[in-house]
Amino acid sequence: MGMMGPHGTSGSDDEFSVAPLSEINVTPLVDVMLVLLIIFMVAAPLMTVGIPVQLPKTVPPKVSQPRQPIVVSINDRGDIFLNKEPLTSDSLMLRLRQLAGADLSQVVLVRGDKAALYGRIAEVMGQINAAGFQKVSLIAQAPAGSTP
Repeated sequence: MGMMGPHGTSGSDDEFSVAPLSEINVTPLVDVMLVLLIIFMVAAPLMTVGIPVQLPKTVPPKVSQPRQPIVVSINDRGDIFLNKEPLTSDSLMLRLRQLAGADLSQVVLVRGDKAALYGRIAEVMGQINAAGFQKVSLIAQAPAGSTP
């Protein structure tokens, strides 16, 4: 028999040579990351407590309720309606000035029939702007089959 090698094999190292392990064992890494995650989950709420102080008691400010928008409608014949109230061009201007005196930041929505003349809708929008309202929007309907 030949001479025994360090691993108990005889002679040739080529048959049973051990290749270096090239895979990384990630189990300890995962264990450490899970422990750190638990530590931060427990410690995070404790870090936001801050200094204990006695806060003064005050009356909270009144939150203004959002007001209903003013809706001006124009039907296919060119008739004007203010919140379902039929008006003429002159009476519309008077009512808009009264509403503008109450709150100029209120939103005015213009609903114009698609068969109404463009000039009539533009005239009404000009009256709304002349009354002092700054937030004027045209209402349109989305076509069938379109996503909102």
